Amino acid sequence: MPSEVSRRRRAAVDAVTRGALENPGVTSPALRKAASRGEDVPAELATYVDKMARHAYKITDEDLAALAAAGHDDDAIFEISLAVAVGAGMRRIDAGMAALDALDARDEAAGDEAAGAGDEREAG
Repeated sequence: MPSEVSRRRRAAVDAVTRGALENPGVTSPALRKAASRGEDVPAELATYVDKMARHAYKITDEDLAALAAAGHDDDAIFEISLAVAVGAGMRRIDAGMAALDALDARDEAAGDEAAGAGDEREAG
């Protein structure tokens, strides 16, 4: 079961995600959500979205020029980039939070076992 700290972290992360993906913008929330998941994006965005999600440091001026040539203005490119970054970050945060929850569960189980062992010693 997630700890109170994990629940607070999740609430904060969810608020940021909703802001980036659902607030009004020049691109539709549906497009931003698809870009954040890396799926079901228009063909002219697919390569950029994949590259941005996996290797953002490799994005070049040429990549951005290709998006502009396909009809995306600077605001749209920014919103799509932000959505991809949020999605990629969320996947990493989810993995980290799952690891923390597993550690919390392990620690709780170890505490329960230690308490049980103490009870057995006292009964002996």
